[in-house]
Amino acid sequence: MTRKVRRFSGGVYDLGLHVVWCSKYRRPVLGGRVADRLEQLIRSKADERGWEIIAVEVMPDHVHLFVKHDPKASASYVANQFKGFTSRMLREEFPHLKSRLPTLWSSSYFAASVGAVSADMVQRYIDTQGERPWKKEGEA
Repeated sequence: MTRKVRRFSGGVYDLGLHVVWCSKYRRPVLGGRVADRLEQLIRSKADERGWEIIAVEVMPDHVHLFVKHDPKASASYVANQFKGFTSRMLREEFPHLKSRLPTLWSSSYFAASVGAVSADMVQRYIDTQGERPWKKEGEA
């Protein structure tokens, strides 16, 4: 991955964030159409904010996201923008998510800043989540 810096009136930046969040009680509700729609919603929220999605992987019970964001957005702001928007939209579109869970997402999340040196490693890690050797055959 080549380093791509962005400019704004106050400076130049290249900020990457690895964010992971889980479904409530780690319930495996993020499969099939829900997973596809979740990825679309994540990408639309990033476009709306002017953020760049480098990698996204939706697992049955959690989401990995590598996003480049602006310097005015904190890690908690970025995570909560994705979690709040996707929860609201998915629960409107898929009523079974309302009946199975009190809320779609757990209240916690993981966020780590990603430097230019390790950006490739994080992207590779996220991109290969679905290929883990310990994953059972037929699991989404």
